[in-house]
Amino acid sequence: MADPAWRLRSAGAADADALALVASATFLETYAGALDGADMVAHCLANNTREKFAAWASDPLSAVTLAEALPGYAPLGYTLLTSVDLPVEVREGDIELRRIYAMGRLHGTGAGPALMAQALADAARLGKSRVLLGVWGENHRAHRFYERQGFERIGTRQFKVGSVIHDDFVYARSV
Repeated sequence: MADPAWRLRSAGAADADALALVASATFLETYAGALDGADMVAHCLANNTREKFAAWASDPLSAVTLAEALPGYAPLGYTLLTSVDLPVEVREGDIELRRIYAMGRLHGTGAGPALMAQALADAARLGKSRVLLGVWGENHRAHRFYERQGFERIGTRQFKVGSVIHDDFVYARSV
């Protein structure tokens, strides 16, 4: 059941636990059945730590947004904009949308486009002119979403989850 009651807000270091939790929950929900479970758990434990989220949320060159349920403010999604770590030619003014995820109960509520709009606004606020992102080559739903949001495919990369290397697409869009 879709839950239309949500809000977005800028996240800070004090939100690191909530961000780490929703990062793992959304990753598991998105890829369960498509990727190996043990690899997914290892990936989440290594990459969704409170320390990493506290550092990103404290970095003045990054922006983190949290989607929360109303009432109660339980974390349901998030975005992370930070320095580019993609194997493409990086231009002055580029930033990477490293993560954008929402729990399934937010699908169809407008939260995804709202998270993207906030990420683009944050990129502009940070003085950036182009947003880059990487997405699993088999995540066709995400491809359609990014293309509807004005992103164009500009390259590929390989991304490791556990012991398996996956092919990703790299997308870009002007702010």
